[in-house]
Order: sequence, then structure tokens, then C-alpha cells
Amino acid sequence: MRRVVVTGLGVVSPIGQGRETYWRALSEGRSGAGPISLFDPEGYSVRIAAEVKDFNPEDWMDKKEARRADRVIHFASAAAEMAVRDARLDVSALDPHRFGVYLGSGEGGITTTHENYGILRDKGPSRVSPFFIPMMLSNMPAAYVAIRYGAKGPNMAVVTACASATHSMGEAYQCILREDADIILTGGAEAAITPIAVAGFASLKALSTRNDEPGRASRPFDLERDGFVMGEGAGVLVFEELEHALRRGAPIYGEVTGYGLSCDAYHITAPDPEGDGPKRAMAMAVRKSGWKLEDVELINAHGTSTPLNDKMESAALRGLFGDHADKLLVHSTKSMIGHALGAAGALETIAALQSFAEDLVHPTINYENPDPECPIPVVAAQPVRRAVRTMLVNNFGFGGHNGVLALQRYEG
Repeated sequence: MRRVVVTGLGVVSPIGQGRETYWRALSEGRSGAGPISLFDPEGYSVRIAAEVKDFNPEDWMDKKEARRADRVIHFASAAAEMAVRDARLDVSALDPHRFGVYLGSGEGGITTTHENYGILRDKGPSRVSPFFIPMMLSNMPAAYVAIRYGAKGPNMAVVTACASATHSMGEAYQCILREDADIILTGGAEAAITPIAVAGFASLKALSTRNDEPGRASRPFDLERDGFVMGEGAGVLVFEELEHALRRGAPIYGEVTGYGLSCDAYHITAPDPEGDGPKRAMAMAVRKSGWKLEDVELINAHGTSTPLNDKMESAALRGLFGDHADKLLVHSTKSMIGHALGAAGALETIAALQSFAEDLVHPTINYENPDPECPIPVVAAQPVRRAVRTMLVNNFGFGGHNGVLALQRYEG
């Protein structure tokens, strides 16, 4: 049986760029939320988001290429380069046909779509950019990264809303297991803080309207939560077959041991209140890992800070783990970085893997008033110092798409 390990981590996030900066901010409980600056939100009911700051795409690609690529591609390219460097990967030494890219994005190049619709409306069809289509497509982050590194193996862009990155990573894991590739750059990217997306999510009543205190707006599992804070960024991980990694002396952050997926088949936006789909996905990931339910120690929760989703996830954890749920450590990375939609699973998996490296579970900030309808043990204001061995990373998307990744400390 082939085994899959993680050998490189690349991060573009609202709380910093690069693995070490990102982890330091998470462990210190820093929020990346603030007033929207990417456009003028005057007149919007929601005027806050967790934006990526101090990011220059020309640090990662040439000026001409940057102009012809959407912000989501900028983020994906930067995170991929960081992951390749972090893995100490000599791309020229790889068999290109055994080297793949699986990068998801829920919204794709929505900035480009918004801008070019304005051009079409104001100036006519002849003025729409010839690069509009390749800048807008959701598969283009995966395509750009593959072109950059000459990765000619399996290539996929899973689009399952907020589960996109987790499904991309799960499919990458399965691809390596079935011997179709030895190494895959995987994860997700998103850059959806745009007028149309913010207006749309606000109309759904999905976003927090705590405009006067953005740092306290994302509060997963807290009684006073009122919606999620939109985030953005990219997370790219190097998934590698174990023997391949050992032969080149690669750093190993952890092992991927299982992957679960399911569908609620319940509603286009609302989760099944019983959490049946997430419960089945978690059970599948545990079973595929060869674990018992009692072996699971940490849950990096989907934890969006929306009233329905957090209640549902709590019900799913209670329903699956029973009394063992009281022994779990549960936390939400979204409390600090907001909800990065199709990139969320990748950024949260990177956070989870850092828990192995640092023997530390980061806090869930703003968890101040426990909700009796979310009866789970949330890691609150302070981090927990513990050498965790096993964990699940949960992500659930609109449409009822559920993805769960199981990770284990690598012990040789």
C-alpha cells in the first residue's frame, strides 16, 4: 500500500504570507478582518472582510504575466512557489509525467468577470479583454501552476464551493495511491472579495454585519455569531508518495491517511440540520485511515460562524463520536482568517499540519459565549500545548458537498 505524506506548504493569507508567518499569527490569535479596501463598500450592509494585504503579484511573476492573470491566479502562483521552495523540490529532477497539479477554486476569476461585465456594459463587446476567458475560468490556477513547473501528469480543478480545496486534496491523495502520480501540488485559491460577491452573500444573510468591530465578527460556535467574514488567499501543499519523499530527503509535515466525501442532497445553501452528510464523510475518512473513532484527537472544524452551519457541525460531531466528543479538541481557523471559500480547506489543512510540527493547537478567537446548541469542546482564547497524533479537517460547501481529510503525525 502506497503512503502519501506532505512535504511542502505555501500560504497566502489575510494574516501573512508564508508558512512561518501564518502560523505565528494563528498561534497568537490575530485576526485578519478589517474594513474592505478592495472596493468602496459604501451603501453595502457588509463593509468588512479578511483581505490579503501587502501582496505584490510581481514578486511572483513578471509584470506582463501578472497583468494577464486574475488575482486568484496571483495567489495560487505565489503559494505554489512557496510550497515548492519549502519542500526543497528540484522540479527539473522530476519525471514530469508523474508530477501533477490539483488546485480548486469556488469562484474562479470573479474579479475579472466583474470588471469585464462593466466594460461590456459601458464600452461594448469589442472592448472585452481577449484574456477574459482564460482569466475567469476556475481551472486556470491549476493550469498556470502546471505550465510554470512543467507538470504534465494528472491535473484537476475541483469546484465544490467551500469544499473545493479539500476535495482537490482528497482527489490528489487518491491519485497518488492508485499510482497515477508520485507528487502533486494541491490545495486551493480564492479571490472573491468583489462588489458582486459581497452583495450576493450579503443578500443571502450569510455574512456578519458587525462592521464596527471586524476583529470580533468571526466567532465560530459562539452564541452571538451572525455570519461569516469573507476571506481570500491560497494554500498549496506538496503531496508526495512516501518512498519518493524519503529518497530525496524531503521534510515531512505529516501523513494523509484518509479522505471522506458525501452529499447532503438536502438544500442549495442550507445544511442538513442533522449533519448526516458530514457525519458520513467523517466516518469514511476515519474508516479509510484504519482508525477507530476513539483514535481521533483534533477536529479542524469547518466552523464558519454562521448560525445554521455551526449548529449542524456540532450535531454531526456529537452524532458520530458520542461520548468521545467530550475528549476532542475542536477549533476553527476561520475565526482569524475568515472564510476563504474554495481555498479554506487548504489554508486550514496547513494550520492543522503545523499543529504536528509545533505540538500546539491554535485558538478559536472570539469564542466568548458558548452556544448551548453547539455542545462541543472548543479550543477558545488560548492555544493548547499538546502533541496531537491524529486529526480531521472538515469542509462543507453550498449544495451539500462535504469533504473531510484525515491526517496523522508522521513517525517514520
